[in-house]
Amino acid sequence: QVHLVESGGGLVQPGGSLRLSCVASGSIHSLYAAAWYRQAPGNQRELVAAMSSGGSPTYADSVQGRFTISADNSKYTVYLEMNNLKPEDTAVYSCNVDAISETTMTINEYWGQGTQVTVSS
Repeated sequence: QVHLVESGGGLVQPGGSLRLSCVASGSIHSLYAAAWYRQAPGNQRELVAAMSSGGSPTYADSVQGRFTISADNSKYTVYLEMNNLKPEDTAVYSCNVDAISETTMTINEYWGQGTQVTVSS
């Protein structure tokens, strides 16, 4: 079993920065791919940023140039660095990870519980 725990959300003023972390624990050989999604009240969940092994990160147009996704496979951790935050970035942010099982060497998908990001003055 694999668990994802996100942290780093909170209240920040417009123009501020936050760094979200998503730590995977359990029977993991390595991380294969990861993504961050967000969902604001009344809106559909949207893909914010994604990365995969050997590929270049991709970003939603609305966050391009402001957000950066990265991962540290030695710590089974995925990050989302968010700069120049805007009120419209307010949402619950969730991480999504494709992890290779340590025991079966198969790839399985996992979701975190989400962390609230609120951008307001």
